[in-house]
Amino acid sequence: MGIFRLNHAVLYVRDLAQTVAFYTDVLGFERLDEMTPKGFTGAAFLRAPGSTNDHDLGLFEIGPQAGPSLAGRQTVGLYHLAWEVDTLDELEATAERLSKAGALVGASDHGTTKSLYAKDPNGIEFEVVWLIPADLLDDAALAGRASISPLDLAKEKAKFGGQTRGGVGISLPA
Repeated sequence: MGIFRLNHAVLYVRDLAQTVAFYTDVLGFERLDEMTPKGFTGAAFLRAPGSTNDHDLGLFEIGPQAGPSLAGRQTVGLYHLAWEVDTLDELEATAERLSKAGALVGASDHGTTKSLYAKDPNGIEFEVVWLIPADLLDDAALAGRASISPLDLAKEKAKFGGQTRGGVGISLPA
């Protein structure tokens, strides 16, 4: 069997404590102190709520002198990571927490996916997404994948319901 999912990502960060606080306080990640090697204070390992991964993020502190990532502007590199939420209510609550933290930078409707974009304290961008379940896909959602529109969460909640569980990993027609 080939690769079937991402298990974790490792990020270099300026300030470990600030970054851990962001991911735990704003996004609900859990810090896994038992994974940090004894005597090593410049790393932290975090797991997303409900994740079955050993850990989802490894964070390694490189200090305040670190400059911003130039990936996509002047160098090749990773653009962003994306995490799924289970319901539109959770996407809305996440948008509120990200906005309150000053981290929310955008919200887009990609047809079959409803996305928030944010930046952590290091300026590293990430996405939080809800996917339309395959059995609820319609022609409009499938056609919407060809463009990007502003996200109207109230409209999406009226259409799909706030507690409708999203598609897992991918939305494909039934």
